[in-house]
Amino acid sequence: MTGRTETLLTHAGRSPDEQWGFVNTPVFRGSTVLFKSLDALEAANQPYLYGRAGTPTTDGVEEIITALEGAHATQIVPSGLAAITVALLSVLSSGDEVLITDSAYEPVRQFADGYLARMGITAKFYDPRIGAGIVDLIGPKTRAIFAESPGSGTFELQNIPAIAGVAQARGVRLIVDNSWASPLFFKPLALGADIVIHAGTKLFVGHSDAFVGTISTNAECWPAVAATRKLLGFYTSPDEAFLTARGLRTLSVRMKAHEARALELASWLESHPLVKRVVHPALPSHPDHAIFKRDYTGSGTLFGFLLPDAPREALAAFLDGLTLFGLGYSWGGYESLIIPFTPGPRRTAVPWREEGRLLRIHVGLEDIEDLKADLEAGLARYAELVDRP
Repeated sequence: MTGRTETLLTHAGRSPDEQWGFVNTPVFRGSTVLFKSLDALEAANQPYLYGRAGTPTTDGVEEIITALEGAHATQIVPSGLAAITVALLSVLSSGDEVLITDSAYEPVRQFADGYLARMGITAKFYDPRIGAGIVDLIGPKTRAIFAESPGSGTFELQNIPAIAGVAQARGVRLIVDNSWASPLFFKPLALGADIVIHAGTKLFVGHSDAFVGTISTNAECWPAVAATRKLLGFYTSPDEAFLTARGLRTLSVRMKAHEARALELASWLESHPLVKRVVHPALPSHPDHAIFKRDYTGSGTLFGFLLPDAPREALAAFLDGLTLFGLGYSWGGYESLIIPFTPGPRRTAVPWREEGRLLRIHVGLEDIEDLKADLEAGLARYAELVDRP
């Protein structure tokens, strides 16, 4: 399927002529696939051999993501974390080393320090702003680099072209988590990455009601990713795939609305007298804004902001009284969310030294003035307790 982004999102991954005219590819629930003869069974060349290997429903989602990412192929798996683990295991073996950004999603660190370590694979964490300086960390056993740009809690952008250039020259695979920007606004494969993953649960699904992960690769990495997924038995249900396809149809429209609201709210918070700093890569105040302007065509729904230190009761007064912002760990859905975020214990390569209370916010699709009013009231509650011992 070819075409501009919104045309791809509308038409890719569906074939009404093959589905009795229905606009959406139906949910194909099934495990057993029948063969017409012994010859057909032994030839194993029909489109579907067994339900775990995929169905027209899952294939449609993979077609859309492949087109958006400019990838060779895409595999969908049951969650964003599954996408990360399959991608890493596809390029790592016992005795290897992987470099992981210090700003990575916390379950990545847990997988590295737990499962990978048990398998004899060493993980080293690096400064997310290291850029081409990562060359000094690459050793004879380094096989992969895992980048997340921006980090989903502290929002450092990584210089993906610089890291990719170093990695390619040394035969090291570069895996990039692109969940924040989506392929609408950032295309790591075009900048030299080998594998791109998404927590599709977030922006792709968009309705907070399904789990899915995606792994898109270049031609060289595809066989290993496909084989690893098959060996691990990571199958995505057709129901989850159908909900993902539904979400993707409106991704462009939703992302524009999310982006506009997030930027307006971030700018509003930046001017608020109580807020110490807003951490949003699309704002000129962000230390990595030059990278954003160079590599990104838009921004995501998620950002952070710092409040002055205050007792826990101030945080509780702020958060518990909010009426539109829910307290929840996910993001990317139609509803706004907020959580406190404590980077210090999560960092090993670059200590987090900023003072203050960091909060992570996902901006949904509510009216922006209502969102401001909700936060304004919460900030007023917080301010009353800032100086209390």
